[in-house]
Amino acid sequence: MQNSRSKPCSCPSFKLREVASMYFTMIAVFLVILMVALQGSAPHGSDFPYKVPLDPQGLLELSWNVSYPEQAVNFQLLIRDLQFGLLFGMSDRGEFENADLAVLWSDGRNSYFGDAWSDAKGQLHMDSQQDYQLLGAQREPEGLYLLFRRAFSTCDPKDYLIEDGTVHLIYGILEKPVHSLQAINISAIHGGLQRVQLLKPNITIPELPSNVKTMEIRAPDVVIPSQETTYWCYMVELPKNFPKHHIIMYEPVVTAGNEALVHHMEVFQCTAEFDTLPRYNGPCNSKMKPERLDHCRHVLAAWAMGAQAFYYPEEAGVAFGGPNSSRYLRLEIHYHNPLVFKGRRDSSGIRLYYTAKLRDHDAGIMELGLVYTPVMAIPPGEDAFVLTGYCTDKCTQLALPAAGIRIFASQLHTHLAGRKVVTVLSRDGRERQVVNSDGHYSPHFQEIRMLKEVVAVFPGDELITTCTYNTQNRSQVTVGGFSILEEMCVNYVHYYPQTQLELCKSAVDPGYLHRYFNLVNRFNDEEVCTCPQVSVPQQFDSVPWNTFNRDVLKSLYGFAPISMHCNKSSAVRFPGEWEKQPLPTITERLREPVPHCPSAPGPQPAAPIPLNLGQLRRD
Repeated sequence: MQNSRSKPCSCPSFKLREVASMYFTMIAVFLVILMVALQGSAPHGSDFPYKVPLDPQGLLELSWNVSYPEQAVNFQLLIRDLQFGLLFGMSDRGEFENADLAVLWSDGRNSYFGDAWSDAKGQLHMDSQQDYQLLGAQREPEGLYLLFRRAFSTCDPKDYLIEDGTVHLIYGILEKPVHSLQAINISAIHGGLQRVQLLKPNITIPELPSNVKTMEIRAPDVVIPSQETTYWCYMVELPKNFPKHHIIMYEPVVTAGNEALVHHMEVFQCTAEFDTLPRYNGPCNSKMKPERLDHCRHVLAAWAMGAQAFYYPEEAGVAFGGPNSSRYLRLEIHYHNPLVFKGRRDSSGIRLYYTAKLRDHDAGIMELGLVYTPVMAIPPGEDAFVLTGYCTDKCTQLALPAAGIRIFASQLHTHLAGRKVVTVLSRDGRERQVVNSDGHYSPHFQEIRMLKEVVAVFPGDELITTCTYNTQNRSQVTVGGFSILEEMCVNYVHYYPQTQLELCKSAVDPGYLHRYFNLVNRFNDEEVCTCPQVSVPQQFDSVPWNTFNRDVLKSLYGFAPISMHCNKSSAVRFPGEWEKQPLPTITERLREPVPHCPSAPGPQPAAPIPLNLGQLRRD
């Protein structure tokens, strides 16, 4: 019988480099396992400056920081009540299908962590490239701290690309032990989503001066009307002889329990041409509202659902008060009450932080995008319908100072059909810079975002705002307007020094839209009435939305002249000819950014990492 020692080896031969690679990989895995088993002190909160609860009960709390040099996000997830694991990850719009996931699971005795992905049916798969890198796990009295990191871009087709703008985070809690990743049934787990801006700009929030004062502009004890959409107006009077101040910060004050009803709020200052204005507290569209309140249009503060406190840069503040300034302010609140609650009371508003020590520049807010008009419409059943609003070179040439303005913050805004929003700066026909962009935009998360770098805009520049809409769940046309079921396309840009230009927006020329309706009549059996007494929304409602009519409308918006609104805060246009203006000509587009891939893939082969978390108990 042949000695086993002399038996020829059937194992493949390894090169020294391969052996060394396997050795160091095993050492790395061993160190990770050792590290995650340690019971160290809880991580310092200052290491993770951004924080958000993932679930309504506060059982999952996510904190994170951003490393731009390493192009990575470091996560800390506090699990206050660990059962048998959880799913955490990202997807396009918060779905659990086609999601990029980090998964912690347990069979009751042994626990594992791994990078996974879900397919279109929600089935989980271990990712062949492990890009959620586990950094540690620590048990503390308040719960389990799970630390891991993820590169912005991994160049793994199964991974989510972390970009500027909104990120839809998803989570799922495993309430029963599972023996493998594939055994997790996504449809049976308790889960949800949270929207955040992961890639926060690396900007230091300025400290408030010691002499800062506060003022709350709140509508007192409003009974929210039992209808879907309400704009509520409330007048406030500043003290007599109130000197000029600078607003250097503001934040929302939303009545507890009404967070889902208060859609957005604005504080306007009235024109100084009126010495007195009547008090008012009621719907903005009421016949009882004094007409003079329509002259309160200078924006002091603007907030929308999802935004937090807003700080101005140290060199600028919003001016209010003084001899040439009106003492009257108008608070406008947009209530969105789709369930038509009755008797709900609200005292929401905005808290201003201001100082008498003036900064170098007065700051302003300018509206870019589309005018609120039904001539801009989206057919039903559209996956990605694009509308574009223009702030033309003619308007900026006339309204901006020679030294230009500096945009330092931006708030994008649409209603429910909005999916993407971007504003691009164009100069001499060439796209130069993205002002703000959100490729995963949600109307339920509309922060005022500080820009990573200040954008300089000079006379003759163009600011082009494009919105993409999805109306696949709608059977009727969606027109532009104020209702939540109508649409908007707006970018509120915050800039300095303040100018008289407060609104720089456009809409398609009405005459060309009339030609569109006539064309529809010629090529369709159903007649669209173009009579003067029939409104534009009614004309759109009667359009048969076949492929031809959709394509012609898209083409119309892409070539037809526009009506420009180059407006002062008084809602009066700057002098000039603004009707039937040609669309800006763009000869050079910005190149799409190329994702930066890490120099080396994650740990191979793809296998879950064991964690020593002890035996988990069933509740």
